[in-house]
Amino acid sequence: MNFSHRTGLLLVLAFALSLPAVTPRIYAADEVQYFSFLRSIWFDRDLSFDNEYRHFYEAAGPRMPGFRDTFLNDTTATGHRKTFATIGCALLWAPFYAVADAGVRIARAAGARVEADGYSRPYVAAVAYGSAGYGFLALLLSAYACRLVFGQVGQAGAFDSRWIAVFAVWLGTPLLFYMYVAPPFAHAASAFAVAAFIVTWLRVRRTWSPGGMAALGALAALMTMVREQDVFFVGGVAVDFAWSLFERAREGRAAKRIAELLARGALGCAVAMVAYLPQAIAYLVVNGQLRPSPLVTRKMTWTSPHAWQVVASPEHGLLFWTPLAGLAIAGLILAATGLKAGGPTTTSAATGLKAGGPTMGRRVAICLLVMVALQVYINGAVESWMVAGAFGQRRFVGLTLILVLGLAALLNWLGRVALRRVALAAMVLAAWWNIALIVQFGTGLMDRQRLTPGTNLYNAFVVVPREIPRIVYRYLFDRSSFYAAPR
Repeated sequence: MNFSHRTGLLLVLAFALSLPAVTPRIYAADEVQYFSFLRSIWFDRDLSFDNEYRHFYEAAGPRMPGFRDTFLNDTTATGHRKTFATIGCALLWAPFYAVADAGVRIARAAGARVEADGYSRPYVAAVAYGSAGYGFLALLLSAYACRLVFGQVGQAGAFDSRWIAVFAVWLGTPLLFYMYVAPPFAHAASAFAVAAFIVTWLRVRRTWSPGGMAALGALAALMTMVREQDVFFVGGVAVDFAWSLFERAREGRAAKRIAELLARGALGCAVAMVAYLPQAIAYLVVNGQLRPSPLVTRKMTWTSPHAWQVVASPEHGLLFWTPLAGLAIAGLILAATGLKAGGPTTTSAATGLKAGGPTMGRRVAICLLVMVALQVYINGAVESWMVAGAFGQRRFVGLTLILVLGLAALLNWLGRVALRRVALAAMVLAAWWNIALIVQFGTGLMDRQRLTPGTNLYNAFVVVPREIPRIVYRYLFDRSSFYAAPR
C-alpha cells in the first residue's frame, strides 16, 4: 500500500472517529427552512410550512425573536408561508431521512417510545449526519480532482500535496463548522454538489461528450437547487466551453464539428432545465412565480458594491475569517500565470490536463479563478454580505474543492523543501485560527456579529489553548452550553 492510499484511509478513519462530534439539532431560522422542505414533503405531501414553522418556533422560545414576524405573520401570494430556502438539500437528505423514518417505525413496532412525526431526534440526526457525510464526500472529491489535475503523485515516502491540501481545507475553513456544529445548514451539501459538478467538468472537458454534458447539466441544476448562488460556478465551465469552440474555429475545423459541439452544449442546457423542475415547481407553488421570494431578490444590488469588502474587510472579510483561502487563491494565480514550477510535466491524452508532474494547466486555473471571481461578485451583491451572526463567510463554503486545488497547486509550485515547509506552517496556523474561532464563537469569547482581529488573535493563541481540556469536556458532555446567548 503506497503513501497515497494510506493517507486516504487515514482521512476515512479520521472522519469515522469524528462522527460523535456531529451536533444533531435544529437551531437557526435557515436550518428550520431547509428542514421544513423535507419534513413537509415527506409527511404532509405539500409545501405548506405552517405546521413546521410553528413547531420550531414554539420549541425555540425567545431564541428566535424575529422568526414570527418574518415567517408566521404573513403569507405569499399563493397563501403559503414564506421561505428563503431551496429544495436541493431536501433531495440530498431524503435517503438519510428515509432510513431514519424506517428505523423509527420499526422501533415503535418493537415497543420503543419515539415519535414518528418527522421532528424527533432520529429525523434531525439523519439530516445532521447526512450533511456531515456530504461534506466529507466533498473532501474525497477534492482529492480525486487533484489526481485529475496533477496526475498520480505521492508514491511511498513522497510529498503528496493532495492529501495535505484536503486536511488543511477540512480543518482550516468554515466547512468544519457546518459539518459538525451546524450541519442542518445548506453549506456542507453545497460543498458536495459543487465538487461533484467540478469533478465532472474536469473529466469531460476534453471531448465534451453527450453523456458528459448531460451529467454536467443535471449537476448544475442540483447545485443550484441546493444554493441559488452556486449557479455562478457554471460561469467557469462556460468559459472553458467557449474556449473549446474558439480553438476549433481557429484551427479551421469543419463546421459540422463545431455544430456538433454546440448541439452538445444545448443538450446540457436542456438536461439542466429538466433536472431543475423540482425547484421550478416549488417556486410556483410557494411564491406564485418562477423565481425566489421577492424578499431575497430585493436584497440584491447587481453592481456588487461590496465585492471588495466581502473579501478584505477586517471585520467580515473572507481573508480574515479564512486566511487559508488567500494561500489557495495565490496558488491558482501562480498556475494561471504559467510561471515555471519545479518537476517534469506531460499532458494527459485522456483529459487534456497536466499530468505526471506538479503543474496545473493554465486554462484550468483560469476557469477556476473565474468561478472564484463570480462567487466574490454574487456575495458582494447581497445587502447582507456581512453574514453577521453566522460563523465565517459561510457563503464561500461552496469553494471547498477549488481551495484544495489551489493549495495543492501552491505546494507543488514551491519546489524547494524549505519553501514548502513555510507554506505548511502557514496552513497549520490558518487551520488553528479557524478552530480557535469556532471555539470562541461557541463559547461566547467573541462578538458573533463580527471579527475583532486583535481580541480574536489573543484569544486564539493565549486563552483558547489553556482552555482546551475544559472546552473538549463541555463539547462531549454538555454540548448545549455552547449555544447560550453570547456575552
